[in-house]
Amino acid sequence: MELLYEFLNTLKATIVDVIPILSIILVFQLLVIRKPIPKVKQVGFGFLYVLIGLALFLLGLEKALFPLGKMMAEQLTDPSFIYAGQELNASTSWLDYTWVYVFAAAIGFSTTIAEPSLIAVAIKAEEVSGGGIKANSLRISVAIGVSIGIALGSYRIVAGHPIHYYIITGYIIVVIQTMFCPKMIIPLAYDSGGVTTSTVTVPLVAALGLGLASTIPGRSPLIDGFGLIAFASLCPIIAVMAYAQLTQINTQEKQQKKK
Repeated sequence: MELLYEFLNTLKATIVDVIPILSIILVFQLLVIRKPIPKVKQVGFGFLYVLIGLALFLLGLEKALFPLGKMMAEQLTDPSFIYAGQELNASTSWLDYTWVYVFAAAIGFSTTIAEPSLIAVAIKAEEVSGGGIKANSLRISVAIGVSIGIALGSYRIVAGHPIHYYIITGYIIVVIQTMFCPKMIIPLAYDSGGVTTSTVTVPLVAALGLGLASTIPGRSPLIDGFGLIAFASLCPIIAVMAYAQLTQINTQEKQQKKK
């Protein structure tokens, strides 16, 4: 009964949040475009499915994904796990948290591969490019970028470094890459950074960051816990443009060999 009560409360909050979106669509459809909504029954049922799905998803985040990310961070930073029966040291270094970086990279890669928004963008990119951009290659490139970004962001939390040094450096690299990268891939690379911060990746990554900042001595959840998602947005841009540049170099070398 308690779970059902929480679901109904979540559904109520979801309806309140979605009403403005529905209102805008109806106003434009009926007053601006001045045409009736086609297939009203089908649209109505679809809208109902969206509301129920969103409510279930939000409840799932609260009950499963957020606690799971926090739990993994707590377990991986537990001194009894880090030293595994060895004599506990008074202080730890960033090297003692190797498994944190491995887990961060693995969870970044796996969640990105499963990200529905990335799958949709990759499929559309392959269709529009006529097969010039492979959907699987794009997904893997983005996933590698996210895994590196989450691992780097986890290292930043462990080391306690200010986030702006990393972000500024990253965007300097992006600007330099943009100057030399094939023009057709640049907009897609920039969009790839955005689609990674969606339904599957964000909950686990945010929970991981907050969990690390809460369990590592001397870290503030507010100052150090947030920021992992910024790395998940930045590094895929670099990875996709790097992939395009390497592909371009490889193609040019093959053409030169043929000559």
